[in-house]
Amino acid sequence: MEAWVPLLDIFLNSPVPESEASQWFYRSFNASSAATVPITTASFVSLLMKPLDAIVVEESESSSSSSSTRRVIYVQTLPNMVQARIFSFLAVEHKRFCRRDLCNLARIVLSDNQTLDFWVERAARHLLDAVSELNYEWISCLNLDSGEEESTEDEFESLPSWLKDAAGSSELLPWLPISFEDLKSWTLCGGSGTNNDTLDQVAEEVEQFMDGKADKDEIHDSQCKNYSVGPEIHNKALNLKAQIMNFESTTKVVGLANEIRELCTVRKGDSSLVLELIEPWLADNETASVLISQLSYGSEEELTWPSQVICSIILPKFLVLKEPAPRVLLAATLEFCKLHQKTAVYALLLPLILYKNGINNPICDVITRVIKECLHPAHVSAFCQKLLCSGKDERGVICLPCHQHLISDEMVWTESLFNLFQSILNHNVCLTQDSVDRILYQVHHLAERFSKSLKFGNFLLCLVTKCSPLLKSHKSLLTEVVEKTNTLLTKSILSKLASM
Repeated sequence: MEAWVPLLDIFLNSPVPESEASQWFYRSFNASSAATVPITTASFVSLLMKPLDAIVVEESESSSSSSSTRRVIYVQTLPNMVQARIFSFLAVEHKRFCRRDLCNLARIVLSDNQTLDFWVERAARHLLDAVSELNYEWISCLNLDSGEEESTEDEFESLPSWLKDAAGSSELLPWLPISFEDLKSWTLCGGSGTNNDTLDQVAEEVEQFMDGKADKDEIHDSQCKNYSVGPEIHNKALNLKAQIMNFESTTKVVGLANEIRELCTVRKGDSSLVLELIEPWLADNETASVLISQLSYGSEEELTWPSQVICSIILPKFLVLKEPAPRVLLAATLEFCKLHQKTAVYALLLPLILYKNGINNPICDVITRVIKECLHPAHVSAFCQKLLCSGKDERGVICLPCHQHLISDEMVWTESLFNLFQSILNHNVCLTQDSVDRILYQVHHLAERFSKSLKFGNFLLCLVTKCSPLLKSHKSLLTEVVEKTNTLLTKSILSKLASM
């Protein structure tokens, strides 16, 4: 109630209550999320319609008095002048309120058997006239029902026109894990009647984003088959390899990219074998960046081609990275991953994190950039769950057969890997309970090994800060882990655990 005192003061004392009340709503709207009571037009009407018990004193002719209790709404307990001003304000600003709620409010007041103040009744009728539709069929009923219940959709609760227009654009919420056609059909129908089904479908799409089983099986089958490309294709591939190694101009590389795509299209079943013959990952960084840009076009639904581009050009270069990634190569990689997010997870992020020697700082920086700039936090959460909680066969790592020996079945925990998970948590990614449990399992077993590591300590501090609700059941175990460390952060972490 305290939140509405300034507004009620305006209706009581202001000489121009309508305009000042409108300005008050406008100023308060931006700060409503931090208020105890949300400052919205809908919540204001709810306050006015709040039912109360009022004590009415009745005097009889014999000068004796008696009291009775009757049901009223909050607005009826206010002074008549304030009531009239409120109804006048609602009539002026009725487009900002739900029409049905305003109709109900005016009807309740006008249908009261008690004697109404002249100005209150006039303002309430004016409000009812302002919000009622031009439908005169109700007049014969001789009551206050204006027939708007027959309307199948209230404008106040319908989808805004700007969102309906945006539904025709394929750029609407590009990160959302749901097909554009499904999103469009739900949007155009106003979201009515199918909310639960649609939310379930979104959940399924998120799961499918991290599943992609059929696509991965198709790629795996094409990689495992022992194809023979034939002497003609073999010679063309070796010729393309020689040309790629000798960079002359961007224009020539663009032409070579088109030839590679054409050759792989002709030999679609064994394109991975063709790429192994061409070895495009041996090209210099500038040539590789041009190839990536030219070969980036392809449907995300067809996981095979984008994954082969990553496996044959991007992944091999980053697997052996010892220094910070070249800017030109990293920029081309990020643009490619933005177009093919699911492919980036299976053909780049998973293989890099599962590198048999463990990731170093340069590889960690590349993974962090891809996660922050190319994936939505919900996808990152699902990716972490698959990485931490799934087995080898469920992860579905994609790479060329010639590079499989560089990838392990399990993560090799290094300081850089802990630094990566710290970056993920700082990116406001909400990890699932089972993901946190698996991390704690690793932390418990590695505490002595990284007892003097400042990066390990930073990760523990970040974990306690970001995931405290998920750590309450593991408080004693985590305290034991922290007590094994000996860094500048040990006392700070223990202090946070104690207050958790």
